[in-house]
Amino acid sequence: MEELINYLLGFGNLNQPQIDLIASKATETAFPKDEYFVEAGKRFDRTAFILEGVLRICYYNNKGEEITKYFVDENRLLANPYNYHEPMPEYIQAITDCRLLVFSRQDWEELSNTIIGWDGIVNKIFRKALIEKTDRRSALVTEDATTRYKMFLEKFPTLANRVPLSYIASYLGITQSSLSRIRKNVR
Repeated sequence: MEELINYLLGFGNLNQPQIDLIASKATETAFPKDEYFVEAGKRFDRTAFILEGVLRICYYNNKGEEITKYFVDENRLLANPYNYHEPMPEYIQAITDCRLLVFSRQDWEELSNTIIGWDGIVNKIFRKALIEKTDRRSALVTEDATTRYKMFLEKFPTLANRVPLSYIASYLGITQSSLSRIRKNVR
């Protein structure tokens, strides 16, 4: 819980009763490797903070190929802030064993209705995440494969040895054999 509170305090102020309320609403949950936190076609109406582990957001393209869209690792908030009534078009899968603090939509809304300044904190978090996501994804369109891999190592320094190469290759938009060749030259 301390990780979440420290994370939130980086975006705004909370007093002890507010911190206690947040702690009372969170449920620690374990997700084993390969289990889905959310499946495509189902609603994503929870908010989670990742204590340990790595999740990936993925989908299947029109050829039936699995595409890794994004990775989410420790000390990150995972939410669907806009369309929690709509089914998810993507999967969110644990690619390592994970421990999460999970809030139901109802509990998250109660925090919003009770804690003064909560929405400001959450908006700052989502804005920062959107900027990071856009920054990370834009290079995948404009750079060559070697540069994309180097940027992946820079942006996700702890993931290269924790994530299967097939997922990294998919994220980078290259084949696994191309990634293996690039890795040999980059080391």
